[in-house]
Amino acid sequence: MSLYINELSGVDSTSASGSEQQPYKTAAYALFESRGAGKEPKLLVYKQDAEKGDGYVEISASALKKARKGCEGLVKKLAKQAEQDKKQQEQKERDAAKKLEALHITIQQDPSLPEAKKTKISKSYSAVDERVKVSGWIHRLRSSKNHVFIVLRDGTGYLQAVLTGDLALAYQTTTLTIESTVTLFGKICKLPDGKTASGGVELLVDYYEIVSLAPSGEDAYTNKVAEGADPSLLLDQRHLALRGETLSAVMKVRASLLRSIRRFYDEESITEVTPPCMVQTQVEGGSTLFKLDYYGEEAFLTQSSQLYLETCLASLGDVYCIQESFRAEKSHTRRHLSEYTHIEAELCFLDFDEMLVHIEKLISRVVQYVLEDPIAGPLVKQLNPGFQAPTLPFMRLDYKDAITWLNEHGIENEDGEQFKFGDDIAEAAERKMTDTIGVPIFLTRFPVEIKSFYMKRCPDAPHVTESVDVLMPNVGEITGGSMRIETTEELEAGFAREGIATDPYYWFIDQRKYGTCPHGGYGIGTERILAWLCDRFTVRDCSLYPRFTGRCKP
Repeated sequence: MSLYINELSGVDSTSASGSEQQPYKTAAYALFESRGAGKEPKLLVYKQDAEKGDGYVEISASALKKARKGCEGLVKKLAKQAEQDKKQQEQKERDAAKKLEALHITIQQDPSLPEAKKTKISKSYSAVDERVKVSGWIHRLRSSKNHVFIVLRDGTGYLQAVLTGDLALAYQTTTLTIESTVTLFGKICKLPDGKTASGGVELLVDYYEIVSLAPSGEDAYTNKVAEGADPSLLLDQRHLALRGETLSAVMKVRASLLRSIRRFYDEESITEVTPPCMVQTQVEGGSTLFKLDYYGEEAFLTQSSQLYLETCLASLGDVYCIQESFRAEKSHTRRHLSEYTHIEAELCFLDFDEMLVHIEKLISRVVQYVLEDPIAGPLVKQLNPGFQAPTLPFMRLDYKDAITWLNEHGIENEDGEQFKFGDDIAEAAERKMTDTIGVPIFLTRFPVEIKSFYMKRCPDAPHVTESVDVLMPNVGEITGGSMRIETTEELEAGFAREGIATDPYYWFIDQRKYGTCPHGGYGIGTERILAWLCDRFTVRDCSLYPRFTGRCKP
């Protein structure tokens, strides 16, 4: 028997017969297909020859030897594949049998057990040896032989749980996925020495119920929120990313921070008020206003509640608010947001130095309260292991001295030149100075020309204002404040300097007309102080759903 081999037109498959019309591609495959047929076939190989012409010739001895070796390899490969197929089939049969067995396992609650006490995870840590009922989301999931390990999350904490016996083997347990919602019943036990888990305990589950199964496969949570994914993709999936340990920890610290801010103001007898967010006046320059049509009139989203807070001084005394402010700055720096939570206060009958002492006390005491918080304190240490609470007093640095410092250290302005008096110190230069000095700084007495119209001039130097920026290492400015102009004449001169029409501000001017007083105030960006506390690279990580240029979803 003769078999034909043509490397140009042949194919190594069962569709070829080895005839001249349907040749094989390789001699090794030809021998492989003819094995078991008795005598080895004669192999004819197609050759291209310019002199004798193209055609089939008998295979050479060396090529035949190589073909036989190749045939042996194909035989071994076939045997190996057959063995793998056999093992896969056996595994399928075992899996089918296991599944059939699992389907017959019924998960039922043992009526002889004591009634489970419904509790939150954070409360379960102190319920050692008690039978409890906890509900939450599967944060982590792992199987090992006859055990299934679950880390459950409910927002108050994390609880390690163990399923054994029929619970681990039941078919419904194999359907569990990350982010599925379950209710677990079982006994809280202390962990053995050397083992670690949240709260130092674990739950030995004796019964559980599935509340809702999360998708698996392509739509699995871990595919939606993949580690190391592009930040813009994670922002699209912010509603899911918030379930991660880092973002949720920052949000818990944020809650503690705002609670501590209110505690401080309450201790200082400062009253909380709620000014409007829809306004018809500007505070920080018209170029950063978000405009809206308010029943046919032009209105804006507020940049600051300062002006409204000032109107409360005569009736309520010192006041503060915590609410959203909006700035239409097309800025992509890591410390800018288009919407942020603004902590603002206005204080009456004080001077500039007294206001600086008040801000110092606010920041130091609030940080103390956050660090003492049983939930937020450990989270700050976890997120920012090297964090040190600031010590008093904060460093005072005059604007003109900052200009000198920047020039002495070779830090240039945005035009690539030495700083001169009157320059605005941009973020990069400000950050470099703050990080180099390495302590909180009160940067004070800015020139009139670069500050807002309402800021009071220094009595000893009318070309500068009684103003302050609070600068923190690794973040930069977190607070800005000033004493406010007290007289109608000075205020109107400020309006004229900025080219602002005074008619819409009649109610603000009246504060100077009807019983003026020395007063000052400040604003704190919640997200900026959080970035400092939690060591976050960007304030976007400190906002629940950050809004900035090009981002207004989800």
